[in-house]
Formats: sequence, structure tokens, C-alpha cells
Amino acid sequence: MKAPLHSIFILVLFLLIPGLLQAQQGGIKGTIKADDGSALSFATIFVKQLGSGTTANEEGQYEIQLAPGRYELVFQHLGRKTEVRVVDVKESFTELNITLVSQDIVLQSVEVNADDEDPAYSIMRKAIAKANYHRNLLDSYSARVYIKGAGKLKDYPWLAKKQLQKEGIEKGRVYISESVSDIKFTRPNKFDEKVISIRSDGKDNNTSPNPYIFGSFYEPEVAETISPLSPKAFSYYKFEYHGTFKDRDYDVSRIKVIPRSEGDNVIDGMIYIVEDSWSIHSLDIHTVKLGINVFIKLMCAPIEDKAWLPVSHKFKIDGKILGFEFEYNYLATVSNYKIALNPKLYVEKMEVIDEKKDKALAKEVEKKQQTLKKQAKKQKTEDNTKQLQQRLASGEEITRKELKSIVKEYEKEERKEQKAPEVISENTFKIDSGAYKKDSSYWATIRPIPLTREEVKGYEKADSIAAIERAKEEGDTLKQSKHKGFQPWDILLGDHYKIGKRSNFRIYTPTGGFNTVEGWNIIYKVAVGTVLKDTNRTRLSITPVLRYSFEREKLLGYATFRVSNKKYRLEIEKGRYVEQYNQDHPILPLVNTFTTLLLEKNLMKIYERDYLDVRYRRVLNPFVTVTTQWTWASQRKELFNNSNYKLINNNKIEGYTPNRPANDEAPDTGTSLGNTGFANHPAIIGAIGISARPWLKYRIRNGFKYAIPNSSPTLTFDYRKGLKNSESDVDFDHLELGMKHEFKMGARGRVDLSFRGGMFVNANKVYFMDYKHFLGNRTPFITSDPVGSFRLLDYYQYSTADKYFVGSVHYRFRKLLVSTIPYVRMAGIRENIFVNYLATPTSHNYTELGYSIDGILRIFRLEAAASFRNGKYIDTGFRIGIATNIAVNFSD
Repeated sequence: MKAPLHSIFILVLFLLIPGLLQAQQGGIKGTIKADDGSALSFATIFVKQLGSGTTANEEGQYEIQLAPGRYELVFQHLGRKTEVRVVDVKESFTELNITLVSQDIVLQSVEVNADDEDPAYSIMRKAIAKANYHRNLLDSYSARVYIKGAGKLKDYPWLAKKQLQKEGIEKGRVYISESVSDIKFTRPNKFDEKVISIRSDGKDNNTSPNPYIFGSFYEPEVAETISPLSPKAFSYYKFEYHGTFKDRDYDVSRIKVIPRSEGDNVIDGMIYIVEDSWSIHSLDIHTVKLGINVFIKLMCAPIEDKAWLPVSHKFKIDGKILGFEFEYNYLATVSNYKIALNPKLYVEKMEVIDEKKDKALAKEVEKKQQTLKKQAKKQKTEDNTKQLQQRLASGEEITRKELKSIVKEYEKEERKEQKAPEVISENTFKIDSGAYKKDSSYWATIRPIPLTREEVKGYEKADSIAAIERAKEEGDTLKQSKHKGFQPWDILLGDHYKIGKRSNFRIYTPTGGFNTVEGWNIIYKVAVGTVLKDTNRTRLSITPVLRYSFEREKLLGYATFRVSNKKYRLEIEKGRYVEQYNQDHPILPLVNTFTTLLLEKNLMKIYERDYLDVRYRRVLNPFVTVTTQWTWASQRKELFNNSNYKLINNNKIEGYTPNRPANDEAPDTGTSLGNTGFANHPAIIGAIGISARPWLKYRIRNGFKYAIPNSSPTLTFDYRKGLKNSESDVDFDHLELGMKHEFKMGARGRVDLSFRGGMFVNANKVYFMDYKHFLGNRTPFITSDPVGSFRLLDYYQYSTADKYFVGSVHYRFRKLLVSTIPYVRMAGIRENIFVNYLATPTSHNYTELGYSIDGILRIFRLEAAASFRNGKYIDTGFRIGIATNIAVNFSD
């Protein structure tokens, strides 16, 4: 979102009013420096009495507005000794300059040798064991979060220069955004955010650090990054002990985190652990997302001396995508903490025993644990929660294993009490109506981090540009208020128009192509839509489509009538049109045009039908969806080649193949045209399908449920029936079961599975378009879902009216061959291996083995595949497609 820009008059106020306000309001300000006199950028200042934190700016300057009174201020910077000052605040600002000296690091008196592990592992085992405890420690908390972002475009391709200049984007100019939000967390998964104010003079290009700011490194993953406190951390990281220092009354250990395999979704850097409480003191880490570097510095403070919570974050995000090089810096401070502890878990003191290091003590604790368990069995009247609470409150030592078990049991009991255990998170996000209306004087009083000179210049330039643009707009109000309306060129280029408050009209850009049946064809489509009910957003649309074949000199078309909302969709479609024999449309018209005219391969096979389709989809509940379709084709008609036109004549190819598909299973007609021909006939076919996702999880945002992708396998059941009567010349029954699922293998990769199996229990009269077809491919391109589609399979050779099974396994590796090179992996390139399998009466266990490099230039995917029948090699091919991390929808 982009905030309105300010005028020159407001700019003047922005520069003058802060000085006037400072004369009336009290607080503390100053500069934080190192012992060598250099400014300490982004040092953290924590006000203990208020549970508030802020950060110095890049020049080491800080400013905190405080009511008169006595405050204890804590000054922190990673690598520097913490400084605590008690200050009496008066009516005016007090200047307090701070010097932070280098931290005194003390090494534990442990000798690391071949027989003894690094002390870091014992520290991390305790911290990991207690991570779930920390995550459940608070019943709720509220706070105010200030985020400031400053970014700039460092370089861009010369081809984009003109367009960027037109949009007012300059190389090297600093773009700034600021926001203030009130947040509230309620355990186990509810998070509310209300944005109080926003100021921005540029876009963040989706570099927002919010997933990290509002996440927690006590979770196994943060923004899909494996946390060093994850239960699986030792599989992904090595740890090194780098000493212990004193921060006030706390001993803090420095642990270096080293990825076992560098790349996306793992971190490297330092984690600082508070001993005895085994909490996160601070972080100084780095991670990579699709080749984009993310540097994170996090500082925590002991809120009410009970829970260590973040008070400041610093992020640096930089990278290069398709020649666009950028850098963004974010600062976030969290203040005004109000916390409520979980009374069922909180204990004043807990000593965690590492069984691997303190074996003798661990055995003693385990004996006591067994005694307590026996006593608990006798006390049948006590529930599990009370027993857990008593065990924690006993004040005695506890092993890592027992602590994990206690918290796990607690979470299990809590899930039983939840009304909606399938809801993973519930968020509300609101923006105050006046959030964009705050002026410079407001920001001068509320901003906890002073702007740097470069940032002030950025705002000055933005405000002056805004004043010029506003003057232009005010001088051309009449022109801007009018819609341009219909233009003659819209017929060829397409456009959409608003018709009243509820309706719209759209002209689609004409499409078409070439095939050997129609020759050149053109498809023209328009649509009109209107909202019938605001309450559930029920929408009505009517979409007529016309298709003209120049070779056949014939006009075809259909019209679709649709009524839909979130619960159901009803479509009625009537017309005469051409269809591919495979209703999944495996060949795009554009691709078929390319292969036909340039490669002399007319792969798309089509027929014509006069039809009425009725389709209905109903969401019964969040887990089950039912669909049904009924088709009455008064005539299905075979089509034949009418054109032999080609751009390139390949003498090695005899010519175009017939439009009649070749199939190994269909009966032999004794003609050279193929064995799948048919006479004109009518058909009535009904189908019903059930799709279930029984273990589906949800996120709730602003009251709306959103399914979490791949949180449950999708199970499907489909039944098709060809009705035999005076109006229909088909007679068959077809059943199919299927399953599709995607799941992560930690940070190491992702697995996609797709399996379908079915049979025709009755095949008395089945025409070829009613066979079961599979997603084959004989073009150089992959345009369908890479999971469940074949790379080298003929489109119709193994289509069947009998039993079949089709399966696909697709593994996306994090590191395999070329991706073992860190630079390649950091550039976002991934490698995949896939296996496709087809069993029909004639396929002879058709199998494809393939390998692909994904994310080339962040856009493309290059594949190589080999096919086999009964283990015997058949063919090899190369394919190019769109990277799997880019969502692209194709349509005819």
C-alpha cells in the first residue's frame, strides 16, 4: 500500500515543529558510541519500568519521550558490555551520551578434545528442550511495534530505465516507509494487529520482515527457515561455543551456528543463550531465500524479569533478480509490553539436566520421576494438567526428556479443549481510518528512532514530487474523473469496463491459432458479470465465445451462464464447439500452432459436438467438496484434416498425421486413418465426484478461513455413467480413486505424490473421447502440472476403456549435483528427480525417469527424461517449462 504524499507546506512543518515539541516534552536523548569514539549503529535502549525498547539510528542517535519520573535504562549492543543507567527525567529533554566498551568474554573451563564434545551442544540441548516451554509460557501479551524501512534500487537493466524513470523510480534514491501498530497475542494461536499510522514514499517489493518480526525462533520454523531451537536442529546445524559474558545478573553464552549444508531455509551466525533460563538473549544471523540475503539482528529483554521477549530487530535484505539489484534495511522496536503468564506452566526456577553430560544426576532425577508417577496413579482424582503443574512447581531438577514429555502432554491436553484444533493460527489485521492522515509533526513525536540525514532527504524529495503531482491533478480534475469509455481499438486489444456499482463488462484479447482441421482460427470472448448479493458475494456472469475457422468457413460458439459464491458454483453451457479428445486439454493451441507450422507435428486431435453441459460444485464443509456434471450432446461428430499449410517443409516427414488418434487398445478398423473413428451419434453422460481433505488445517484472517496448502492429502472418488436410451448411444460405467499430496522433508527437499487408479466396470459402448486419457506430451514444452503429467508419453496411444493405474513421484532436492555448489544453490537453483508410471492393458509398465534443473534465471525449468516399457529403453527427450515456484495458469 502506498500512503498519500505530503505537500511542501507540511514538509516545512516536519522540519520546524519537532524542535518546538521537544521544548515542551520531556525525555532522554543522546548518542551511543564505542570506546574508540565511533558511533554504534542500531544499539538497543530498554526502559525497564515501561517494558519498552527502542533503537538508535545508523548514526548512533537515540531519543525517548518519557513522562517525568525515575527510570532504569539498559543500553545494549551485540559484542559490547551492557550499560545500565538510572535517570531522573524532568520536564525537558535530558542529554545522556553513552559509551559501550567491548564485551569481556570468559571461556568455560572445559577442554575440547577428540573424546569430549564442544560445550555448545550441551547448552543447545537444554535450550532446545525448553523451547516449547517458552513458546507456551505466556497466556497473552500486548505491545506496540514501530517498523521503519529504508530501501533503494542499486542497479537495473538498461531496458527498464525508461519505464522506471516514467514511474519516478531513481537509482540510488532512498525510499522510506514507517508504521506503528498495536499487537496482541493470545495463546495458543491468536494474533491481532491494528495499524495506527503509516507513512511511505515507496514500495517494499515484497521484502517485508513481518514473518520474522511476528514469528518466534522457539518455533521449529520461522518463515520456512529451520530454527536453531528446532527439535531437528542437530540434523541441520553444527554448533561451536564462543564463550560466556555477563549481562547485568545474567550469564549469556555465545554459540556459533554452522549449517551442515548452506543454502535456503537454514541460518548461519551467532545465537546468544541465557544460562539457567535457556532463553534467547539475542541473535546475529543470516539466511537466504531464493538467492536473496537476509541478515537479522534481534535483541531481547527480560520483561518483568519473567520472560525474555524481543525489543528490537534489525534486518538487511539485499539481492539481485533479473538484473534488478536492491537493498532494504528495516528497524523494528517493540514497546509497552503487557504480559500475562500461563499459570499452568510458569515456575520461578527450573534446573534442566542434560542426560548426555550429567549421567549420574540424570539417573537420580529419573528415579524421583518414577516415584512421582506411581503416586500420581494412586491419586485418580487429579487430572493430568494438575500433575504436570505439580511436577514443574516441585523446584527439583528435571531432565530434558521429561521436560519435553511434560510440555508435549500439556499441548495434547490443550488441543483436546480447543473448539477448532484444525485452526493453526487466527489473525486479525486492521488499519485505522486515520492511519494515512498523520502529518510530519505527529511522526516527529511518535517516532522512536531518529531519521538519518539520508532518510530526511528521501522524505524531502518525496514531498516535493508529491506537491508537483498534486498540482497537476488539481488542474486536470475533470479529465481524471471521467472514465475513458469504449475505444475502437479495444475490439482488438481488449479491456474491461465498470457498469454501475455491481456490474462490469469485459472484452478479452482475441486468441486463436492454427490446426490441420480448421486451418487458421480466431476466438473472440466477452463477459458480463454482476454481484447479486453483497452478504455472500453471489455473482452472476454470462460469457459468450465465438470461434471462426477460416479453412472450414464455419462459425462455432457457446455461452456459459454461471452463478457462484464461496459455497457453490452452478454453470450451464450451451453451444456447438470443437474439443480435444482428452478433456484435460493437454495441448495448448499456441504450442500446437508452433509444432504444426514449424515442426510439422499436428499433435492436437479434435472433434465437434452440439451440447448442453450442466456443472455443479458444492462445498459441503471445509473438508469435503462434491461435484457433478451432466452432458447431453445431441451430436458428436468426427472431424478430418482440411489444411496442409506449413511454414517449414521437412522432407524427412511424410506430412501431417490424420486427425483420428492412434490407439493400441481400440479395435482395428482396417483403414490407414487410424482405429478410433466413429459415426455421428448422440450421448448423455453423467458424472459425480467427491474430493476430501480429511486432515486439512486452516488459518483464519479477519474472520475468513484459509486452507493451508498441502496440510492434508487430497483424496478423490469419481464415477462416470454413459446412459443408453433413445437419445444416447453410449453405455459404460467408469470408477476412479485418487490421491495427491505434497510434503516437506525438512529443509532438505519436498516430495510430491500423485496416484490414480480406476476401471470401466461396464464398457458395452464406449467412444474414444470417453476413454480414460492421460497427460502425455510430445512437444518441447511442459505446460501442465509437472506432478502427474508425463514428459514423453504419446497423448492417446495407451488410452484405455479397461483397468489402469497411473502414479507420479516428484522429489525437489535442496542439494544434489550442481546444487552442491553453494553459489548455484544461493542463486535459487534447485534440482528435481521424478518418476512417472502407467499401467494399462497395452502400456507394458510404461515408466519415465527424469531429472530437471529448476529456477534457471529464476523463471525457467529444464528437464531431461527417458522412457521405458517393461524395463526396456524406448526414448529420451528434453523439455523446457516454467519454474515450479512460479504459479502460472494456462487456458485454451
